[in-house]
Amino acid sequence: MAQHYDAKDIKVLEGLDAVRMRPGMYIGTTGVKGLHHILWEIVDNGMDEAANGYATRITVTLNPDGSATVTDDGRGIPVDIHPQLKVSGVEVVFTQLHAGGKFSDENYSYSGGLHGVGASVTNALSEWLNVEVCKNGKKYRAEFHSFLDDKGKMHSGEVKMPLKEIGPADVPHGSKITFKPDARVFETVNFSFEVISKRLKEMAFLNRGVEISLTDNREPDDPVERVYKYEGGIKDFVRYLNENKTPLFADPIYLSGKKDDMQVFAAIQYNDSYTESVFSYVNNINTSEGGTHETGLRTALTKSFNDYARASGVLKDKDANFLGEDFREGLTAVISVKMKNVQFEGQTKTKLGNPEARPVVESIITEQLAAYTADKANAGVMDAIMKKAASAARVREAARKAKEITRQKNSIENATLVGKLSSCTGKKPELNELFIVEGDSAGGSAKQARERSFQAILPLKGKPLNAEKKRIDQVLANDEIRTIISALGTGIGEDFDISNLKYYKVIILSDADQDGAHIRAILLTFFYRYMKELISEGHVYIGLPPLYKVAKKDAVVYAYDDKALEESKQKLGRGCTIQRYKGLGEMNPEQLWETTIDPKRRTLLQVTIEDAAEAETLISTLMGDNVEARKAYLSEWADFNKDDSFADVVKLD
Repeated sequence: MAQHYDAKDIKVLEGLDAVRMRPGMYIGTTGVKGLHHILWEIVDNGMDEAANGYATRITVTLNPDGSATVTDDGRGIPVDIHPQLKVSGVEVVFTQLHAGGKFSDENYSYSGGLHGVGASVTNALSEWLNVEVCKNGKKYRAEFHSFLDDKGKMHSGEVKMPLKEIGPADVPHGSKITFKPDARVFETVNFSFEVISKRLKEMAFLNRGVEISLTDNREPDDPVERVYKYEGGIKDFVRYLNENKTPLFADPIYLSGKKDDMQVFAAIQYNDSYTESVFSYVNNINTSEGGTHETGLRTALTKSFNDYARASGVLKDKDANFLGEDFREGLTAVISVKMKNVQFEGQTKTKLGNPEARPVVESIITEQLAAYTADKANAGVMDAIMKKAASAARVREAARKAKEITRQKNSIENATLVGKLSSCTGKKPELNELFIVEGDSAGGSAKQARERSFQAILPLKGKPLNAEKKRIDQVLANDEIRTIISALGTGIGEDFDISNLKYYKVIILSDADQDGAHIRAILLTFFYRYMKELISEGHVYIGLPPLYKVAKKDAVVYAYDDKALEESKQKLGRGCTIQRYKGLGEMNPEQLWETTIDPKRRTLLQVTIEDAAEAETLISTLMGDNVEARKAYLSEWADFNKDDSFADVVKLD
């Protein structure tokens, strides 16, 4: 690998075109997610230096003027003159769309910034961007900006000050990029400290020993700083994921190896829950949809643990092998792969497609597990895993019987659903909507209010089972859960098939109170644990019913929160009446239609998984058995000072 990183190493594919005109093509959205995307592009460049052994420290600073600064102590962006373009390497990197040192293997063996568009896209979508590089004992600076000329034409990311030497280097080597997102592009330019913090924490776990710090200076009198550094790497990551669960053994199993220019790192630990939590990464990129590396890990675990079960006598000659799902119950695992020429399925980089990754991962994990299981010092750990798998196998058999019951139309669809599900007449799932409604009263109003050609209503009698605390056979024995499974048609868990989904919009519609919030949490937990693709593919929504009806003579305004209530009161003036809705059942069908069900007027929140690892820990905290962890979380984040004692109808003088 080249120790020298110069301008000649930067391969140029094409110039900077149309980024500002079509930002969605490059960052997905101009909303909050897109705003943070342009920060990740700069952070990822520093992380690539760290992943290849050139950097040990990365800092992110949020500045009072709305800009962000990212520094790293890597080799520093090339400052010499590019042989073809005759400008500095810094200017090439920040003004040419497909330019970077990552299109060959000489400078970066492993890179997350595979497309080479990051720095230039961030520049194109910023009001201004400044770069400082320390290299060869000298400090260099370049400035870029986006502006409208006298004719109203937008110039994006153009050079304001070409790279020049500004003095001696104040650090041995490194890069510092400061940029201000352009408010003319983004819906918001306010960075989220928590979003950034969670992402940086994850990166620190994946890059053992690299120090990553975040400082928020937007309130100069009250700066906030977090520093992440994990000498245990992904072992610490697994401990973090399991901290609100009960691990079956103290020290996670750590497995690593290198083969065919691919590095594989894995850490696994079992807990007493009934669900599997596997998180995979390629070159620091979260592959939330899995891929060939995850398949290799699962195959290796199943084969290796079955071999151990045979050798140790846990499985007798007459016994069938445990299934893969038996070894995945209660499993928490992180697998991180570093490889060249990564191929992702789709533009979102969420699923690894390289076929060669599977046999390499499988080979390394199998070899490492053979050595681990052969060590008698690990007999206690293996005994715990075997007992867990044997228990899971028994539950699997019980669940199989429960699933058979679930599949029997006479016992479920014709019995459980009759009188409950009011299906729609439309035959196109992509147009159909299913409202899961709290209670028979609200269900009755919703059935009368809906447009039956594409809207179905499923009232729930009571609260469904909390899937986080129960085995799959117990979950399947719950009438409410079985009703939902039958209505959706996808099956669950290993049998889940999204192509059978009957309704492309699954809308949770519950009251705006504590019980309603609890029902939402229970349903989302069930979907996350047993139908995760339903969420990741964007099919799950939360309906927002109004909290208040504000009326004066013939004028009626619905308010969805206290702020909207105050605005409505000011709009209608003195003498208006306010009705506080305690539940959906208090609305007549016309009101429910115009406020909550009508696609033209309703408000829906789409449920997404922005950070799978954080979602995992949050669900475990709020819905699991660790009462103290839940209390601690609620103590920090819940607002118990809201006054919910509002009268049914209040007359304003």
